[in-house]
Amino acid sequence: MQRYYFSLSISADEYLRYYRGEAAKVLVYTHNGQRLSFPARHLRKFVAINGIHGKFCMTIDHNNRMISLERMN
Repeated sequence: MQRYYFSLSISADEYLRYYRGEAAKVLVYTHNGQRLSFPARHLRKFVAINGIHGKFCMTIDHNNRMISLERMN
């Protein structure tokens, strides 16, 4: 398994594009500079009134499938 750490700052208005299906994937850069793309639907549980903000950890299996996405404290 591999873990990727990244920060997100998506406003509520910007996330509406994902919610409406206008954009399907989120592209982030991990803290060590790697590019990571994943379906925006995985962020739904993190949406707040002001959007999505914070540090996250994504765990990927050996087939590059997401196992989990968690917000870090």
